[in-house]
Parts: sequence; C-alpha cells; structure tokens
Amino acid sequence: MRRFHPSTVCKGSQAMAVPKRRTSHARQGNRRSHLHVKPIQIQYCPQCNEPVLPHRVCPNCGYYQGREVVAPEKEEK
Repeated sequence: MRRFHPSTVCKGSQAMAVPKRRTSHARQGNRRSHLHVKPIQIQYCPQCNEPVLPHRVCPNCGYYQGREVVAPEKEEK
C-alpha cells in the first residue's frame, strides 16, 4: 500500500475539515443552549393599563412616555 503526502493528494484545491469524532448529545445541547425562543416582553401603559410592546405608542390611548403622541380615533356610530 502506497502512502501519499497530504499536499500531493489535494492538488490546487483545499481539503475540507472533517470531525474526528461524533458530537455527543451533551455537547450538541450545550451548543444549542442559547437558541431558545425568548418570551415577548410586555409592559403596561401607565394611562390605560393596557398591554403595550416596549418603545411603542399605546394603540389604545395614544400615549408614549407620559404624553399624548397620537390622538385616539373617535368611533362614529
């Protein structure tokens, strides 16, 4: 059996990196530990106490950081 030097086998192209051992379930889980879905952070409007996403105008009353930014739409009957 002939042995080849690594530089002569891959003439011009680069060899791919291949793992020497299989990744265990524990290592795979440790790598994926930060890939979980984070819950949506909900705040409550100080004016009307409705749930509002942070850094957004309240869709119910139109207030943002204690002042009215958007006038609320009046419902017509």
